[in-house]
Amino acid sequence: MLLRIALFILLALGLAGFGTVAWLDMHPSHPHAKAPKMVALLATGRPLAPGTLLQPADFVAENRPPSKVPADAVPDTPANRAAYTGAMVRHRLSAGDLLATDIVIRPGDHGFLAAVLQPGMRAVSVGVDAITGAAGLIWPGDHVDLLLTQHLTGANLLPTQRVAAETVLSDVRVIAIDQRLVQGASGTHPAAKNTARTVTLEVTPEQAERVEVAAHLGPLSLIVRPSEAARGPTPKPPPVFSGQVSPALAALNVPGQTGITVFQGDKGTTEYHPQ
Repeated sequence: MLLRIALFILLALGLAGFGTVAWLDMHPSHPHAKAPKMVALLATGRPLAPGTLLQPADFVAENRPPSKVPADAVPDTPANRAAYTGAMVRHRLSAGDLLATDIVIRPGDHGFLAAVLQPGMRAVSVGVDAITGAAGLIWPGDHVDLLLTQHLTGANLLPTQRVAAETVLSDVRVIAIDQRLVQGASGTHPAAKNTARTVTLEVTPEQAERVEVAAHLGPLSLIVRPSEAARGPTPKPPPVFSGQVSPALAALNVPGQTGITVFQGDKGTTEYHPQ
């Protein structure tokens, strides 16, 4: 009899212990804490020297918990990437450094042009459309050639001589793009693709005068040059006439035409004979 009672008590204790363990597993006293939601911040994807103009490829996302986000950090959003494209870096940055409002100066900010220009240089703006501006592929910091296209007039001109293109400036730096000197803002506007854009170039005082004259002679186009590592001095090419481009126009050439004389200021004159 006592043995049966003892076995019954042991069985009851075992069932009670098993039930207690099962209940504790289903109702933990300290539930697992959820991981904090990370915040994506704008950071640099490569080392940047002071004076560098930010391009889209310079941005990467840095994920941090809210407790580790500095007060002046910039959230990684499409709008912020557009707003900071073209901004000038004030201090040297390493790859992975967070962007902050006090380490860059953006186009449109007071003093931007004065800060971005090198000593002795000037800022000059030219109007280009989406096509002559390389269809939106030019960014602040790129180096370009400025090309002028002219429609020439004159009683003695042949059809092969009525359109000419020539390089006005070579290897000049783009320092800002868009009507408001805020690169990226125009790209978000539905009508921006059909409107003329203003490109601001860094030039010498003499080059600024050449640009002002060229703007009154004909449409201006920008030709992108290689990256800085691949750049080097290149000779200025001669003008190209319509007859050199179109065999159909060249076939209309009238025998006996001597050519065109191009006056180049104090550099003398050069006579070209389009074929």
